Amino acid sequence: MNITEKILARAAGKSEVSPGEIIEAKIDLAMTHDGTSPPTIKTFRRVAEKVWDPEKIVIVFDHNFPANNIGSAEFQHITRDFAREQGIKNIYNHGEGICHQVLPEKGFIQPGKLIVGADSHTCTYGAFGAFSTGMGATDMALVYATGKTWFMVPESIKAEINGNLAENVTPKDVILHMIGKIGADGATYNSVEYCGETIDNMGVSGRMTVANMSVEMGAKNGIMKPNKAVLEYLKKRTRSSFEIYESDPDHVYSKEFNFDVNDMEPQIACPHDVDNVKPLSKVEGTHIDQVFIGSCTNGRYEDLMEAADVLSGKKVHEDVRVVIIPASAEIYAKAVNNGIISTFIEAGVMVCNPGCGPCLGGHMGVIGSGEVSLATSNRNFKGRMGDPDSEVYLSNAAVAANSAIHGEIRGP
Repeated sequence: MNITEKILARAAGKSEVSPGEIIEAKIDLAMTHDGTSPPTIKTFRRVAEKVWDPEKIVIVFDHNFPANNIGSAEFQHITRDFAREQGIKNIYNHGEGICHQVLPEKGFIQPGKLIVGADSHTCTYGAFGAFSTGMGATDMALVYATGKTWFMVPESIKAEINGNLAENVTPKDVILHMIGKIGADGATYNSVEYCGETIDNMGVSGRMTVANMSVEMGAKNGIMKPNKAVLEYLKKRTRSSFEIYESDPDHVYSKEFNFDVNDMEPQIACPHDVDNVKPLSKVEGTHIDQVFIGSCTNGRYEDLMEAADVLSGKKVHEDVRVVIIPASAEIYAKAVNNGIISTFIEAGVMVCNPGCGPCLGGHMGVIGSGEVSLATSNRNFKGRMGDPDSEVYLSNAAVAANSAIHGEIRGP
């Protein structure tokens, strides 16, 4: 079996599972946020009175936080009351940051665990060797009630990545390149297992970025065996015991892809599809109105450092609005203490509180008709960040920062 099958077999109480098999699995951790908690709660109340285990539920306010309208405020009020009623202590509603950053930081994520979240980018935790996937509010309500859910065991894809990344080429470029080659539906309901020397040498931040965007290929989950960097991170964050799984050497994958990233340049996902990926050199000179650096994909400290290195001593273009949002309060505090936030402010950047911000087109940076945004986030669907007649390009943080200076897409 592969890593994913071994985790699902353990959770289902079976010695082995195989692709296509329907299983019922016990959940190790369930997560909802301010946007998905209320519909989860509404359905939950139709089927149960008490959650299965309040210690295994985590709620994070991040999508529209602080509340940007009356509807958001009411959603958050409903969620706070529910957490209090059910004895859910793991609720983060004081600006701690984006759910997919907060959960690892607070020690909730460990290798070998089965984690579900009412958010599509829950697949981020595959960076730590966990099986993690997103689901809708109705399914999550049943998880809240029973601590179980069903899965069809996915087929598996092996993605081997080798080579050394050039200057200003990042893990974001690796995953964009892969999505461009495999396609937005090329891994639908498959488990994508990442391996190779590039992945082995990648830090925690980069591995989270790669796993985060697995869903943009349609994958059920993305996963990788924990490396030394991950184990050091976990040592500082969690005291829970865990088991590390790895794929058997004779496992047969449904598909295998090999990528050599030695000569790769920064990649840009062009409107309106994440798999519409082109090398930076093909889109340089494209006019932009706004730059957003942040999100659960690229709002980590390493991303802020890359942007600060480019923006230091510079000013953003007079025609460009620049919004930078750290992924968590911990990252924000570190950036403050190390002078990175001052660098941003001096460059003319708007730095906002940790959260999802304009990524979903709901808060702190919505774009208007005809406007073009360059973002470090994960999606560029039509209307994703605002008006349906706007356009969104995706890049790494260094490219986004340099483009902000010049008013057009341009590499450092």
